[in-house]
Amino acid sequence: MKKPHLLLIALFILALSACSPAKPDISGDWKLVSYGDAANPTPALPDVETTITFEDGQMSGNVGCNGFGGEYGLNGDQITFNGIMSTMMFCEETSTQEQGVLSVFSDNLALQIQVSGDSLTIASPDGASVVILARK
Repeated sequence: MKKPHLLLIALFILALSACSPAKPDISGDWKLVSYGDAANPTPALPDVETTITFEDGQMSGNVGCNGFGGEYGLNGDQITFNGIMSTMMFCEETSTQEQGVLSVFSDNLALQIQVSGDSLTIASPDGASVVILARK
């Protein structure tokens, strides 16, 4: 009589695991395409090397002049950043871009992410600000 109960429990656990949201694959190198206002994002500066790398819960990059890094975690279609640190050099020509991108990567906020082909969009919790990246 115990065996049917075990079978039902096993089937229930299997059904629950099939319903859990899949984590999108964001690992690897990305370059900045645009950032800022979700309705009208600002294109990335031309001829400025930008790279953001996601790997094993760590992220690092450079979106203009300063390097930055920290930790990230994925939960379904949400990403959370923690411990983001950046160098503090002032580069007038890239400061607006850097501030715009790094302001979205706020600590401990659940941000929405969407992966579509080779494009990754990270949106602020209210959806007003975005960072749009392309896989390198």
